[in-house]
Amino acid sequence: MRTRFAAALGTTALAAGTLLGAPAAHAHTAAYPVTPFYVEVGNTWTTGTLTWQNRSVVVKGTHKSVSAAGPAYCRRTWAYTYNAADTVKLGSNGSASGDTACGTTEDFSFVVPADVPGGAGLVRVCLDDGNLKDLLCRPYRRP
Repeated sequence: MRTRFAAALGTTALAAGTLLGAPAAHAHTAAYPVTPFYVEVGNTWTTGTLTWQNRSVVVKGTHKSVSAAGPAYCRRTWAYTYNAADTVKLGSNGSASGDTACGTTEDFSFVVPADVPGGAGLVRVCLDDGNLKDLLCRPYRRP
């Protein structure tokens, strides 16, 4: 009798342990929203994606310049984050100087801070010249 009771108790404990250790059916990490962007000035452009994280935005893409005649003809990408009401600038950052396109096409990736609860509500993506002068900026809202 004790053997059956012990076996039954062991089986019950094993089943309970399996159920308690099982992950929840819907327990997964939600992906951050992603928004494509494109800014064009003449025959130069910047294109890529914005990945909206909790307190920052990852800007990743490619920019193109058709001339290496000087800094005014080179291209970089710059971005500015704003709060949900679009009234307060939260941060800014741009592509690294080594990613500057001068008569070429270059890839870039950088992070723009947005250190408020919920992160940025809007990002302005700008195509800049090699002197960091904004040539054209376009706004993109968080989805």
